[in-house]
Amino acid sequence: MSSYNPIRDPKQDALLTPENAALVVIDYQPVQVNSINSMPRNKLIENILAVCQLAVDFRLPVILSTVNVATGINKETIHPVLEVLGNTCSYDRTSINAWEDKDFNEAIKATGRKKLIMTALWTEACLAFPTLDALREGFEVYPVVDAVGGTSLLAHETGLRRMEQAGAQLISITQLACELQRDWNRKETAPFLVKALRANGSFLNV
Repeated sequence: MSSYNPIRDPKQDALLTPENAALVVIDYQPVQVNSINSMPRNKLIENILAVCQLAVDFRLPVILSTVNVATGINKETIHPVLEVLGNTCSYDRTSINAWEDKDFNEAIKATGRKKLIMTALWTEACLAFPTLDALREGFEVYPVVDAVGGTSLLAHETGLRRMEQAGAQLISITQLACELQRDWNRKETAPFLVKALRANGSFLNV
């Protein structure tokens, strides 16, 4: 029972903290969700909801983006995600690579966070492209492997490999939750960790 006090500087910490990270959520729209073949779609939805809930509970900035809603080609972010994220501003665009959209790009940089927890559909395109660009600009990027998906398992895994080879740090929901919490002595947020791990099956509901 000898945790350091005071804790490490949460803004300068090498690991993810609520004070140094932001969550990016790209293209969780009906067409994209329905085209995922790398994991069961109901599990994908459960997992992205768990990630979004973690961001809300730990008070991370969230950048939400869609593609082709204003053009009428596509529909808005799926309702369950919007329910969790509440009034989070959404940046619609036409570019496949969200990093090439001015409003999205500026919103990311306005957070002042250099660690980006990245989620998107599809892994091989709308996740990979902004991840690669963000890495080139000096950001640290953490794709959440069990909350993203591709048009096939091969496409998903190949996209992950490409990002990892470029320097992305792959992370799971369980790892993300534990990294944000870090210490059970942080009583205010400990229930959020338990809720997240129960939601994804890491903890049993007993």
